[in-house]
Parts: sequence; C-alpha cells; structure tokens
Amino acid sequence: MAKIAIYDIHRQQVSEREIADQVFNADVKEYLVHDMVRYQLAARRQGTACTKTRAEVRGGGKKPYKQKGTGNARQGTISAPNHVGGGIVFGPKPRDYRFKLNRKVKKAALCSAISSRFREEKMTVLNQIEMEKISTKAFADILGRFEIGSALIVVDGPNPQVELSARNLPRVKVLRVEGVNVYDIMKHPNLILTEGAVAHLEGALAS
Repeated sequence: MAKIAIYDIHRQQVSEREIADQVFNADVKEYLVHDMVRYQLAARRQGTACTKTRAEVRGGGKKPYKQKGTGNARQGTISAPNHVGGGIVFGPKPRDYRFKLNRKVKKAALCSAISSRFREEKMTVLNQIEMEKISTKAFADILGRFEIGSALIVVDGPNPQVELSARNLPRVKVLRVEGVNVYDIMKHPNLILTEGAVAHLEGALAS
C-alpha cells in the first residue's frame, strides 16, 4: 500500500498513513475519466431549446399571392422555411441529453481521477481543517502556506466555517466527501482531503 504524509493547516507534518492502492494508486484510465465528465456535463444540460416547425408558426393559411402571372415562384404559405419568420427545418426540440453509465464505470472513473492527482503529487491530506471564524483571508493564507492557488477541498462532514470562507475564492471549491465527483477533481489542479475524507473514500470505493 502507498503511504502519504498528513499535515496540519500550518504545513507541519503530524503523521503518515497508508492509503488503499485501488482508490489512490489505481491504473489511470483516461477514457473512463472522459466518459464520466461527458456524463456529468450531459446531465447538467437543460435541454429546453425549442424552435417552431412550419406547422407551428402562426399564420400562413392563405397563399401569399396567386399561383400564376406574377413572375415569381409559386408559394403556398408564408410559414414555409424559405420565408423570413417561417418554420425552422430540423431545429432543436426539448430533449434529455442524459445517457447511462454502469456503476462500475463510475466507480473506476472516480478512482482514476483521484489516482491521477496522487501520482502527479497534487494531492494533500490534512488531519483536519478548523477555523475559529468565517474569514476568506484566513483561508487564503492556509492555501498560501501550501503554495496552492486553485484546489478542490474535500471535507468529511459539515464545516460551515470552511465552506463559507472559501466561497469567495474564485478557483477554490469545497465539497463534502459524499459529493466528490470526477468533473470537479479534473477541473481543479490540486486536491486537498481531510484525513476523515480519505477514510470515507476508502470505505466507499475500496470494496
């Protein structure tokens, strides 16, 4: 099993622990990560784009002018697609963009994303993150000690001080461990976990 150092918020190493290889040091399968990111982004799409066909455009029940004698091409209705304001040919209609991925694929993709950060040495584990009060400046100082500007921070439970302190930092996101996902891991170049979050992920993904 791989080992990783545990730090406090002052960047002092306080201990070291073994981590499950199948979660944090697994084979990185980029195609699964790609499929999972597509899956998440597709599920976020509203799918509400809608255009009117020639049958749905208001008006157009009468021929705009007579069939013969005008010198123009014959026209049966002003709602035809060749008229300005007419119907749209093959335009978008409301639809669901979601598609299915198997549970094993989702699990393997998440392990691959986490393992990629560990192998890049972009994963940091803290024993805990405690703040006396809500302070964006104080939280930015903590990240500054680790020389980190952009990161996904995963905590093992409700932590209002941390969640609210990080809210105004544009390149930082705080997630509770049950909400960790591939897209957010890949979006942020650094991954910060609490020791409790590491244990939770091992319990959920190592089996």
